[in-house]
Amino acid sequence: MILLLDIGNTNTHLGLANGRAVTRQADIPTRGWRDGTAARQVRKFSGKATLQAVAVCSVVPRATAWARREMQRIFVVPWFELTAQTARRSLRINYPRPDTIGPDRLCNAIAASHHYGAPCLAIGFGTAATFNVVDGSGHFVGGAIAPGLSLMTGYLHEKTALLPAITIRPVRRAIGRSTGEAMRSAAVHGYRGLVRELIRELKRELGRRRLPVIATGAYARFIASDLPEITAVEPLLTLEGLRLACLANLKLETSDRKPTLRQDESH
Repeated sequence: MILLLDIGNTNTHLGLANGRAVTRQADIPTRGWRDGTAARQVRKFSGKATLQAVAVCSVVPRATAWARREMQRIFVVPWFELTAQTARRSLRINYPRPDTIGPDRLCNAIAASHHYGAPCLAIGFGTAATFNVVDGSGHFVGGAIAPGLSLMTGYLHEKTALLPAITIRPVRRAIGRSTGEAMRSAAVHGYRGLVRELIRELKRELGRRRLPVIATGAYARFIASDLPEITAVEPLLTLEGLRLACLANLKLETSDRKPTLRQDESH
């Protein structure tokens, strides 16, 4: 089995995968890598599975270093990190400075193009919303980045004296009858408008009227529920891309047995 770590700004998404699919998933706070709680949670999550590699996709460099130290202290297995260089075994890249591409964006592009073909658009709804384009030749060519839905609403609350913190939920009308309703209306209707317009422009530049648009992330299902431009929601898209890239680089034979631990961690 492969232990997958998708380290985001807020949460780290854990996965266990074999040669065919991601079989288990859980989320833990990314801040836990600093104080050691994440390592304990990962050991509990991995359970009795044989780990043949630990694969990481991270947008938090400091957390990556902490995670690598802790995982190599516990598990005697290869460490695989998704970068533009290692991604090239699974995805062609046509981009001016490939090393500046977020690893999560590459994972989403790898998985989307593998399962849905090229061209395609993979959207990650996380702390930031990333729009990742694979062209008709199978090249990652770029995309767009916008504030995430929770980041946008949270910023209004944090930077103003009177605007409240709100929860995101469906709204029935655009005219808000309270401050909270007005903020929620802009968040829901306005954010879907942002997504719709970006999809339209990206399709236009690709010269495609129809395009597989695959969404993932915390708000993917919510945003897609009233946005027919999104053709599929795949909650495990990033982990799946990491799985595919790890297999392509390490040529693993996966199985299910007891995890390999360092001698001082086995009791």
